[in-house]
Amino acid sequence: MTTHAPADVRTEEAEPQRLPLFALLALATAVFITSLTETLPAGLLPAMSADLGVSESAAGQTVTIYAIGTALTAIPLTAATAAWRRKRLLLTAMTGFAVANTVTAVSTSYLLTMGARFVAGVAAGLAWALLAGYARRMAPPHLQGKAIAIAMAGIPVALSLGVPAGTFLGKAVSWQVAFLVMTGLTVVLLGWIAAGVPDHPGQKREGKGAPMLSALKVPGVTPVLFVTLVAVLAHTILYTFIAIFLDELGMGESTDLVLLVFGAASLVSIWVVGARINRQLRVLTIASVLLMAVAAAALAVLSGNTVVIYAAVTLWGLGWGGVPTLLQTAAGDAGGEEAADAAQAMLVTLWNVAMAGGGLVGGLLLDRFGSDSFPWSVLILLVPVLAVVVGARTHGFPAKRAGTGA
Repeated sequence: MTTHAPADVRTEEAEPQRLPLFALLALATAVFITSLTETLPAGLLPAMSADLGVSESAAGQTVTIYAIGTALTAIPLTAATAAWRRKRLLLTAMTGFAVANTVTAVSTSYLLTMGARFVAGVAAGLAWALLAGYARRMAPPHLQGKAIAIAMAGIPVALSLGVPAGTFLGKAVSWQVAFLVMTGLTVVLLGWIAAGVPDHPGQKREGKGAPMLSALKVPGVTPVLFVTLVAVLAHTILYTFIAIFLDELGMGESTDLVLLVFGAASLVSIWVVGARINRQLRVLTIASVLLMAVAAAALAVLSGNTVVIYAAVTLWGLGWGGVPTLLQTAAGDAGGEEAADAAQAMLVTLWNVAMAGGGLVGGLLLDRFGSDSFPWSVLILLVPVLAVVVGARTHGFPAKRAGTGA
C-alpha cells in the first residue's frame, strides 16, 4: 500500500528530525475514512437489505463490490498516477469518497448503491497506494515505522469507534445518515489536507512499469503476499457478517457494543505493534495469528456463552489490529529498494481480492450452512497462514529485521 520516492528525490528533501504529528493525523483520518467506508455496512446489513429490497447476503456484497473496485484498479491507477504530486493524488482520492458516500446515502436502488460502492473502492485503490509511503516520507528513517503506525491507526479507530457509531446511527436514525456523516467528515479532511499536509513529488517514470513478476522472485515477497491473501480472507468472512452472526445468537441488539469491544482491543494491538515492530515483527505476526485462531475456536465451540463471545472478540481485536502495519512493513522489507513499490501494489490488490472473496464466500456459507460456519472457516484458513509465517524465518518474516540492529 505504499509508494516510495526514488533515492535521489528523498535526499533532496529536508530531513525531518521528529514526527509531523498534525500531518500524520490527517493521513490517519484518511485511513479512517477509507476503512470505515469499506466496513460500515457490516453493522448495517439488516437495515440496508430491508430498505434496498434485497437479501442480507446480497446486501453483504456492498463490501465485496468495494473490494473488487480496489483490487481491479490499484495497480493500474498506481502506475498511471505515479508522477502525480502526492497531495494532489490524495485530495483526488478523498473527493471520490465524498461523492461515493453521498450517492450511497441518497440511493434507493440496489444497482446504484453497488455502483457507488465500486467508485468508493476505486478511490480506495488510489488512497491505499500512497498513504503508507506518504507517511514514511514525512519521517526520518529511524521513525518511519512509527509514522506508518500512526497513519494506520485510522484502521482500528474506524473499527472501535466508526463502525459501532455507524451501527448506532443506523438503529437510532437510519443507515443513510451514517453515510452522510462520512461525507461531512471527508469534506473537513479535504480542508485539513490542503492546509496542513506537506506535498511531495511523485515518482519519475523510467520507461517501464512496476516489475510485478520480478518482485515475486525476491525472497520473502511471496510468503508475505500469501499471508495477506489468506489472513484477510479469514477475517473478512466473519467480520462482514458479524451482525448476522450475532443476530443468530440472540445478540443482534448488542452488535454495536461487540464491535466497540473489538475495536478497542484493536487500538491496543496497534499501539503494541507500533512500539515493538522495529525489533519484533516476526514475534508480533505469529502472536497475531495465534490470537485470531484462539478467538475463532472459542466462537466455534462456545458461542452459546455471552462472556465467551466478548472474550473471543477481544482476542480477535488484539490479533487483528496490528496486522495491516505488520504486513505493510514486512512487504516493504522483503521487497527492498528495488521491489518495494511492486510488492506494496500487489499487497493492496491481494488485500482487496481477499476482502471481495470474504464477502462472496461468507454469503455462500451463510446461505448453505448458516452463520455457525463462519468461525470454523476462519480457523481452517488460519492454519496455513501460521505455517507460512513460522516457515518464513529467513525471508518474509525474519527473526531479525535489516537495519534495526535487532
